[in-house]
Amino acid sequence: MDKEEKDFLLEKVMIEYGNELVRLAFSYVKDTESAKDMVQNTFIKCYKNLDSFRFDAQIKTWLYRITINECKDYLKSWNYKMVQVKSFINETAKSILPSTERTVIDKYNNEEIKDTIFSLPKVYREVVYLYYYESLKTEEIAKVLDIPVNTVKTRLRRAKQRLEPMIKEAKLNER
Repeated sequence: MDKEEKDFLLEKVMIEYGNELVRLAFSYVKDTESAKDMVQNTFIKCYKNLDSFRFDAQIKTWLYRITINECKDYLKSWNYKMVQVKSFINETAKSILPSTERTVIDKYNNEEIKDTIFSLPKVYREVVYLYYYESLKTEEIAKVLDIPVNTVKTRLRRAKQRLEPMIKEAKLNER
């Protein structure tokens, strides 16, 4: 593959997958700037290794795996351990011209759900994120995480079991 082809392919995957890779990285590192750094490292590795990429696999799956490995390496790093995580997800669902009261309630509920999901152990949090937020199928999650499909299904089931009482409690508190 010549330089021009590699440049074109890299630009294409950056446009197509950049935002979802940042969201994926954010689910691990919980910091926007660090997530962007992880994705930048992913694209650097992608570019360097395009010649060895076997196109029998999906490039999306390959990029997800690189991003997850980047995040795991970062989370193990001394730098991460010395820096306090700055913020959680700041996105909130907004309806058209919401009242101030409704906005505050929605933001609180969204933060509660995010906190609940982030309270899960990493093995459950990553499958929940990939399944519900990235809409990956269990087979795709298995490839990305390099684990058996049945393990993905088990982790999803156990995550749901852990989340169910917390969600029920949150709904009771809403009333």
